[in-house]
Amino acid sequence: MAATWKGALVELSGTTLLISGAGGFLCSFALDVIVALNEVFDEPVTVIAMDNYKTGLPERIAHLNDYPNMRVVNHDVSTAYVPECAVDWIIHGASIASPSFYRRYPLETIDANVSGTRHMLELARTAGVKGYLQLSSSEIYGDPEPAAIPTSEEYTGRVSCTGPRACYDESKRLGETLSMTYHRLYGVPVKIVRPFNVYGPGQRLDDARIIPDMMSAAIEDRPIVLFSDGRATRAFCYISDFVAGMLLVMARGASGEAYNVGNDEETSIAQAAQTMVQIAGSSNVMIEYRISEDREYLTGNPHRRCPNLRKVFAATGWRPSIGITEGFERTLRSYRVELASV
Repeated sequence: MAATWKGALVELSGTTLLISGAGGFLCSFALDVIVALNEVFDEPVTVIAMDNYKTGLPERIAHLNDYPNMRVVNHDVSTAYVPECAVDWIIHGASIASPSFYRRYPLETIDANVSGTRHMLELARTAGVKGYLQLSSSEIYGDPEPAAIPTSEEYTGRVSCTGPRACYDESKRLGETLSMTYHRLYGVPVKIVRPFNVYGPGQRLDDARIIPDMMSAAIEDRPIVLFSDGRATRAFCYISDFVAGMLLVMARGASGEAYNVGNDEETSIAQAAQTMVQIAGSSNVMIEYRISEDREYLTGNPHRRCPNLRKVFAATGWRPSIGITEGFERTLRSYRVELASV
């Protein structure tokens, strides 16, 4: 894979890349991709991997602590960071993305998505970077009307500014506003990626989102509990597909533009759970429907979510390649192998 990508990402060769949120699910996978690319680049990428581990996991990148082209920095992105060397690229991925975590840490979520974004953009401006990638969220669309599914980047969203999800949704929206403001005022080469329900190996099993919950049930050989009627839909994207799209947007996307990156295979929560039941292959793994004790559990929960991918395909040629069955099989296998080794 790395050899195939060498040409697409050749601009990274011999440069320095700063990744915030490096201990997070998405960015830790991106780090491993960069390390693989260094095996084929003429000159390696030097990486500054930053995280404060509020929700990121240090063990995700522990295997890179002694990597010669990697500097791991413990830093809270909501305060300014002054690097010790010149920075050529920035991927700003630091955030608190799980609803259970951002509802527990709403002010910290706002700080990372707003103050953190401002600090990273200011660093990008003063450093004169070649590229700045802002990891936003499909949550900026809120709960789209049926006519807006699949949802294109031009859709402006239907989002509550006062609900229990607002600390995340609205701060992600403001993060995009800040990014575009820095692009317009200072010419910062901003590109925005909007991830759609990314899952895969390395995601925290205590993340409290639906896929880790399903994986936990299969691993523990118990029922999958759905705290809804299962009719809401999502478009689940496997992690390697997402990171491929993300990096190609950074390399080939147009500055000042936002891109959906996900899978456009829309699946109901009930259908996803049934797929997990079939993969688990145990009579103990079945679907149970319950009512959550959390009264606000479903407040602001989108009814449907599916991206329109025409824009990212036109800009980069990227499309997802791993469907939900294969992705679930890979993910469950990775957890089982990890647990067996422990």
